[in-house]
Amino acid sequence: MTKNNQETESKFLVGDLDKIEQRLKDIGAVCVEPRAFEYNLRYDDDNNSLSNDRKVLRLRKYNDVRLTFKGPGQMVGKSLQRTEIEIVVSDFDNARLMLWELGYHESAIYEKYRAMYEIDGSLITLDEAPIGKFVEIEGETFKEIATMARRLGLDPEKAIPYSYQGMFEKINKALGLGLKNLTFAEFEGKNVHVSELGFDFADQ
Repeated sequence: MTKNNQETESKFLVGDLDKIEQRLKDIGAVCVEPRAFEYNLRYDDDNNSLSNDRKVLRLRKYNDVRLTFKGPGQMVGKSLQRTEIEIVVSDFDNARLMLWELGYHESAIYEKYRAMYEIDGSLITLDEAPIGKFVEIEGETFKEIATMARRLGLDPEKAIPYSYQGMFEKINKALGLGLKNLTFAEFEGKNVHVSELGFDFADQ
């Protein structure tokens, strides 16, 4: 959920997504997207211009198909804030082909399972990624995010102001995994968890 094309979000590493989901239902949150598989393609040009400028061009297939631009992120409190411009497209394959014809190649793939809830102006997603389970909270400010986190039984001080791709790159480098993509197939058989980077569980 963005306002004036500005996204402010924090992620929380958790051990029990079912418990958080029940808490969301208890406080009256509305499920706007049920749990489903999400597939993301990240794009760049041959000079890696977007990555070098800390920008993101992404094509995502979830319960719809979206083309997204994200500007360079800055940390505000324990949240990540950045410009986000997003449009819904009707055809994933043709969008993919169009980006290729414009000179963009697929630079990364990342996957997760996601359910999405809304309450009191906040968007809360329950995410299962190859490197762990997370609650992502979007709000207008980190203060709002922290308030919502407490309502869900999460410690705001344990917020993670990084993207999933950012966490993947950190753990990939720290453990010398040599993996290209944050996909379930590439992590199959590997006992790897983002907590190895020192992130604490926010629900404990």
